[in-house]
This record gives sequence, structure tokens and C-alpha cells, in this order.
Amino acid sequence: MSSPDPQSPTPANDSITPVEVVPQEEERESVDQPAKVMRIGNMVKQLLEEARQAPLDEPSRARLKEIYETSLKELGESVSPDLKDELQRLALPFDGHQVPSESELRVAQAQLVGWLEGLFHGIQATLFAQQMAAQNQLQEMRRRSLPAGSEDAPARPGTYL
Repeated sequence: MSSPDPQSPTPANDSITPVEVVPQEEERESVDQPAKVMRIGNMVKQLLEEARQAPLDEPSRARLKEIYETSLKELGESVSPDLKDELQRLALPFDGHQVPSESELRVAQAQLVGWLEGLFHGIQATLFAQQMAAQNQLQEMRRRSLPAGSEDAPARPGTYL
């Protein structure tokens, strides 16, 4: 007996519809090294406070510029590519080899602190949503589980196998 031709239509083949493969989201916003991001964030915030309180001479402004640029690089290595791209778009570099003014440094650092605080709030919101989802899942599992036995249940004689 010959096997059916795979190209010929049969009732089983007619009911099959092609499935379109939809690519999953390539990258999700994530923080690969959260402790490092927290340390850098705290450092930048502290530097911003210091820059606000004291007048800065040219060498200290040059050093703050260097720290700022290093912080951006380190943060970029600690987050997902999409967050790195966002950070690079928002934190524009200073002009060439010129030492930035106090105002430029304060604005740049405040902008970075604001971005980091937004990132931290996003992480907190994600954690809260995950906790709520886990809590709902646990409640659903408890609802579906077997009812608890009661102490006043009648004694059941006999051996059960």
C-alpha cells in the first residue's frame, strides 16, 4: 500500500493553519549589578551635595567631570542595553577637554541622580508587582487545595489500602 502524498490535501491537512512566529521582546530593562548601581548612585548623590555646598576651583571641577564620566561608564556596564542607551541619550557628555563650570557640573549630576532615582523607583514598583502576583498565586492555590480536615469528623473504621 502506498503512503499518501504529503502535498495532497487531506481532511487533516486542511484543518491545519500556519502559525506565525512572533519574536519575543529582545531585551527587557534590567539591572545586572544592582549593588554596584546603588553604590554609584549614592556616590553621585553625595558628590552633588558636596558640589552645592562648596565653591569649586578648576582642579576640583576637572576631577568631578572625570568622576561623572567614569560613573556613566560604570553604570552603562551594570544595566541592560536599553537602559544603557537611555542613559547615554539623557546624560550628554561635556564639551571636549574644557573644564565644565560649577553650574554645568551641578546640572549634569542632578540629572544623573534624577535618572538613578527613577531607576530605583522602577525597581521598587517591579518588586511590588512581583510580590502582589506571588501573593495572588498563593491565594489561588490555597483556594483550589483540598479542604482542611475537621476535628469532629466521624471515625471511620476499617483499613484503607
